[in-house]
Amino acid sequence: MLRTGRRLAIDVGKARIGLAISDFHGILASPLGTVQRSESLTETLEQIIRLATEQGELLEIYVGAPINLQGDVTLSTQDSIEVAAELEKLSDADVLLIDERLTTAVANTQLKQIGKSQKEARATIDQMAAVAILEFALIVESKTGSTPGLPVDQWRAKYE
Repeated sequence: MLRTGRRLAIDVGKARIGLAISDFHGILASPLGTVQRSESLTETLEQIIRLATEQGELLEIYVGAPINLQGDVTLSTQDSIEVAAELEKLSDADVLLIDERLTTAVANTQLKQIGKSQKEARATIDQMAAVAILEFALIVESKTGSTPGLPVDQWRAKYE
């Protein structure tokens, strides 16, 4: 059984960050928006937290960490870890990193199925990737009863 409370998922990109949020019961994952990254990571993340908490208090925040297909950490993974570490300082919600190897590929496939190119839907693809991260987390919790993902310190111990 899923715990109650809203969850936020974040797909970290160099230029944009896609957001998805669950309903209070953890049943539905919906796109929340896309935030342009500013020069200040803290300002960007404060904007994200404001957007998310307008929907209600957050139980957890899932940050997608793009491990490559060989299971190795990349520069994008390091960026996601930095985002998660900063979110831990700014939010009262638990922040967990989720392996998101294939979420962008899933989002691209979904876009092709509805007839949109990647270029036509840059902002949408970030949100769709965040929805995929959130759906994965909700499925893991519903099937296993465990909290999905790892806190930053455990992630670093496992992958670095």
